[in-house]
Amino acid sequence: MSASAVPDAVPDAVADAVPDAVPNAVTDRGRMKPKDYDGILLASFGGPEGQEDVIPFLRNVTRGRGIPDERLEEVSHHYRANGGISPINAQNRALKAALEAELASRGISLPVLWGNRNWDPYIKETLQQAYDGGHRRLLMVTTSAYSSYSSCRQYREDIGIALTETGLDGKLEVDKVRQYFDHPGFVEPFIEGTGASLAKVRSELTAAGELDAAVHILFATHSIPTRDAEASGRSADEPRDFGTEPFPAGSAYVAQHLASAQKIIDKVAPEADWSLVYQSRSGAPHVPWLEPDINDAIGDLAAKGVKGVVVVPLGFVSDHMEVVWDLDTEAKETCAELGVVFDRAPTPATHAKFVSGLVDLVSERTRTNPDKGTLTIENRPAMTKLGPWYDVCRPGCCANFRGEKPTIAGADSTVNANFVNR
Repeated sequence: MSASAVPDAVPDAVADAVPDAVPNAVTDRGRMKPKDYDGILLASFGGPEGQEDVIPFLRNVTRGRGIPDERLEEVSHHYRANGGISPINAQNRALKAALEAELASRGISLPVLWGNRNWDPYIKETLQQAYDGGHRRLLMVTTSAYSSYSSCRQYREDIGIALTETGLDGKLEVDKVRQYFDHPGFVEPFIEGTGASLAKVRSELTAAGELDAAVHILFATHSIPTRDAEASGRSADEPRDFGTEPFPAGSAYVAQHLASAQKIIDKVAPEADWSLVYQSRSGAPHVPWLEPDINDAIGDLAAKGVKGVVVVPLGFVSDHMEVVWDLDTEAKETCAELGVVFDRAPTPATHAKFVSGLVDLVSERTRTNPDKGTLTIENRPAMTKLGPWYDVCRPGCCANFRGEKPTIAGADSTVNANFVNR
């Protein structure tokens, strides 16, 4: 199916009539017309909230891979060390409350529902409760900003599967906002935090008599299998070049991080040395994942004489386990062992600009609310040439190599198909 065959995408004629609304002709073809929603679904990964939850949670995360509990126990140490509690659920409760307050302040009457992929409250139960409570059309906001299988398509699959299993396909409509890796509401908190962390590291080095010491900025994100990275943002019928000057990259996942990182550097310290690094690798050792690992990178930098690093958790919305363990514990310890000054910039979490930006993403998709303006680029801001990203993912985008599953919010989706013309 071609992009132009999707009835619910904004026609090219509309884009042509409003030239300012076409910063990226390819992604603009995946725009969905605004609708009248009756609720917002905040969807996230989920995490354990006690020691007894750890193994059941990890079973959910690795479902279908045949990993025995003994192996799961071996990899549970970071949860065990934190009392079996992941910070992510508390972070999402705070974000839900902040979104509700921001919506109320703008006069937007949309309730915020919350569902997780891997722990209570589960997406499936949340959708059933939404339908039972009278909801018929939800707009999903995920706590993941980038394009890849695990950070986008898997959320679309989870909704598709849940609607199918509950029998709500055709009864409850669920769309999603675009990936927001370069939305000002996501990037600007990082600009603010990176500047503050850089100043702190330089201050500590100056106090130690290292006035001219080299400092490096590391933008950290979750590693994913190389095969998934190469498929990210790809489409069966729309070949894409994701190169962003001066960083040619064939992966949307990599290109999106590089492009947003460059915007942060341009604002904070244009002459600074920086690089994109990866963390939280899992899976079989023989399967290639994105590199370099952050700890290896720190070791290489120290060997070259770098005395301070600023770690920017660019791939993360909030301080969940991959941040508080892999960065605040392991990467910090690596720096301490090598005599490198370390500081970690904050995640957006409930930063006012981030919360406001998420509501902006909702507003640009809602047909009638007090915030709604006309269809122009100003209502779909993007800080890089890669955006604004798709509302409707392209056919085969971010493929699932384990097999096709029912999905929503895609040009080739079968779930919710009877809502396409509404």
